[in-house]
Amino acid sequence: MPLRALLLDFNSYFASVEQQLRPELRDRPLGILPVAAETTCCIAASYQAKRFGVRTGTSVSDARQLCPDIVFVEARPAVYVEMHHKLMTIVDSVIAVGEVLSIDEVACDLTGSWQREEVIRELSMKVKAKLRAEAGECMTCSIGIGPNRFLAKTASNMQKPDGLTVIHDADLPDVLYGLKLEDLNGIGRHMLERLNRYGIYSVEALCATSREQLRRVWGGVEGERYHDRLRGIEVARPPAKRGSIGHSHVLPPHLRYDTGAWSVLSKLTQKAALRLRSEGYLASRMSIRVSWRRHDAWEDAAKFTPMSDTLGFLRILAGLWAERPPHGEPIKVGVVLSGLAPAGQETLPLFDDGTRSPGLDAAFDKVRRKFGNDALYFGGAFLAAHEAPMRIAFNHIPDQALESDGL
Repeated sequence: MPLRALLLDFNSYFASVEQQLRPELRDRPLGILPVAAETTCCIAASYQAKRFGVRTGTSVSDARQLCPDIVFVEARPAVYVEMHHKLMTIVDSVIAVGEVLSIDEVACDLTGSWQREEVIRELSMKVKAKLRAEAGECMTCSIGIGPNRFLAKTASNMQKPDGLTVIHDADLPDVLYGLKLEDLNGIGRHMLERLNRYGIYSVEALCATSREQLRRVWGGVEGERYHDRLRGIEVARPPAKRGSIGHSHVLPPHLRYDTGAWSVLSKLTQKAALRLRSEGYLASRMSIRVSWRRHDAWEDAAKFTPMSDTLGFLRILAGLWAERPPHGEPIKVGVVLSGLAPAGQETLPLFDDGTRSPGLDAAFDKVRRKFGNDALYFGGAFLAAHEAPMRIAFNHIPDQALESDGL
């Protein structure tokens, strides 16, 4: 099989951007925090910190114990998005970008002469050199090349940082045997447990398992697809379908009381409603989640006629919020709108139930587009006006026009 895919993964992206823009942080162990608080955890770490065992999810206190010299920096999502667009322009000027997979990962399809190893190696080195020259010395990337995207992704993880690894069809499956099962994309903790229950404890055992058996392990056709991916076959991916829109936020110390938490939830709900309308969806379910330090997290949800009205969502939020347990100081809140359906395809209720205010939302959205997202919002979010900024999920690059400071 020819080489058909290239996967480019920027190394320790958030931390690398900070080190590039702030030279005093270079060559230092660095942890990126969602909020400047001793009670939170790292959402990213530099390679200097990773050498001490600091990882995504490591608490601030544990990180200090692992690495006493670590420096913590509050995340700046808008800066990371801006750098992302600059990096994509650089990559695309050398190798055509096929698909942006996340803020730090891009896939390129290889055709024609690009399928020859010597050609694509030369282009990969050119990309690396151009990134250093135009974005900066800290903006390194690991590149994987293979017969399909799955193996290109696997190859990109085999040599970090700043690596370049090629997997040929002739190398399979032996080249994978040195990896752990959890090193393979798509095998998380739950899938690892399931594989173990079927007696599969190594990549070698996984590769030796039949297509039919992997279907049983995965509980469906995805097992067959995984079997094919391991053998270099490019498997057609089913079209992605939006399932939910949501936001969460770790509360800063000065908002860790009921009114502060409510204000943040109000802001998150207004942000989610704005995104819902911008993407052309209605939602029929809302769930909220509240976490405390010494109690289990609490969740509740409500179902309703599909809508996209901010005021209606806020009224439902108020009803859910009233049912929360009295556990004292909250530390994290989140809201999710789900049950999504394309706008314009809903069945309207016979009688007005008081949840809809389309004209109000249209006016609000028009003002925000012209003057910014913080120009107009419902007052419940006032205390959180400078909190819950833009966040970057694994596979979602924020729209700066929708998710900039303010709402």
